[in-house]
Amino acid sequence: MNGNDCEGVGILENQNSIIKKMMVLNIGFFLCALGMMMMLYAGLGAGPWETFHQGLSVFTGLSFGRVSQVAGLAIILGGVFLGIIPGIGSILNMILIGLYADIIESLGLFSTPSSLVLQLLLLFVGMVVNCMGIYVYLLNGLGAGPRDGIMIGLVKKTNLSVTFIKSSIEVTALLIGILLGGPYGIGTIIAALGMGYILDRIFLMMRFDPKKVHQRTLKEEWESIKGHKEKERIGQ
Repeated sequence: MNGNDCEGVGILENQNSIIKKMMVLNIGFFLCALGMMMMLYAGLGAGPWETFHQGLSVFTGLSFGRVSQVAGLAIILGGVFLGIIPGIGSILNMILIGLYADIIESLGLFSTPSSLVLQLLLLFVGMVVNCMGIYVYLLNGLGAGPRDGIMIGLVKKTNLSVTFIKSSIEVTALLIGILLGGPYGIGTIIAALGMGYILDRIFLMMRFDPKKVHQRTLKEEWESIKGHKEKERIGQ
């Protein structure tokens, strides 16, 4: 096998690796959306961030969608301040989770249970599925979503646990949302207090340390693409 053949095999292997990573990324986003919809159909209150967005919408007079966009941008900028630069996963996070949530809702897979016990069970399973989705998509290191980027940045900066940092972020969003007039229920409070612990347990069980896994930035992805194109040009 000559040098050009070796380069060709290397490029093909790299392309296959990228395809696999994108598949895993999408599985993670789908699980995030699935867990989110299960929590929603539990019928025990909106999620902490939904309370925040709706409260901010009431306070500013802006639409819920516009507030979500502005808040997402603000969170990304906050992440940049903490040293968390967006990656391809960060961008796709904002696009695909909502898309998958719409698809799941259109399929009519869930309905709100008639008993409180089943509602709580659906809420808990949804929290676990959502957190598992976060773990799966972060595993590839293609970039954290806006909220998860802030979480990772604060974990690195403070060396505090995921349980404490994520719960603090969720509770803060919930409290601000309530003060601004956003709706909430017992499920909202349970999610705000419990998601951090569940995510931390999953990380520990899977031996995943968010402080050690590098999340690639958009600049790194662009440089990688240019490098592959240059190798292809030389190999021709």
